[in-house]
Amino acid sequence: MHIIEHSTFDEERAFYGADGPADGESALKEAQNIEVEGCYFNLRYPFWHDRHLHIVDTELTPLCRAALWYSQDFSIENSRLHGTKALRECQRVTIRDCDVISAEFGWSVSDITLHNTALEGEYVMLRSQNMTFSNVTLKGKYSFQYIENATFDHCDFQTKDAFWHAKHVTVKNSTIRGEYLAWYAEDITFENCIIIGTQPLCYCKGLVLVNCEMREADLCFEKSHVTATLTATVASIKNPASGIITLPAPCPVIMDDPTAHGQVIVAE
Repeated sequence: MHIIEHSTFDEERAFYGADGPADGESALKEAQNIEVEGCYFNLRYPFWHDRHLHIVDTELTPLCRAALWYSQDFSIENSRLHGTKALRECQRVTIRDCDVISAEFGWSVSDITLHNTALEGEYVMLRSQNMTFSNVTLKGKYSFQYIENATFDHCDFQTKDAFWHAKHVTVKNSTIRGEYLAWYAEDITFENCIIIGTQPLCYCKGLVLVNCEMREADLCFEKSHVTATLTATVASIKNPASGIITLPAPCPVIMDDPTAHGQVIVAE
């Protein structure tokens, strides 16, 4: 094992291959079994094609563009990732207690866990799969599009057009703010959630809501196949394709499409 402490490296290819020739593009490209603690990275592409990487108490500045790509089996703790496209096409990733500000974060990633992390960026987690998020706050637009096999628990999301075309997703004990939530999603469930914003949950298949509250929600469930039990009434419902929506009080229901057969029931 090589231990490097209290040093600064300006060159772009300082540790390419770790034990190989220094002729690559990134600081730590194609390296493995790396422990990074209390470090400061201010250059592009620092971790590409790496394996068995542990980063803790470290800052990756906004100049750290595309910081972690094509890497496997790594964890990041108590660190800041502030460069665009910070994570892409990686496998088996754990991120805990971090601050992430990164547009286009997490594209095409599989088997990722985020816990107790603040995340900000547009197009977060596009086309990723096998995701577990808990105690995560998110601010950004167009999040979680085309994801598959994901669970979100005790999260707080402020995001527009989230979960479009998502498949096999469960969101529990969370708050989601934003317009046009989860259009075209399949097999998506919300449990004990607060959903805020206009025209949510349209064109869905296999949509389930359990004990959810929907605020400022008009024209809900258009063309969706839905089973929903809501704890409060909504602004309006429009043309649910099929299923049963149960509310505690009446709301305007627009049924002007002859192919819409969903039922709206007011619980006694």
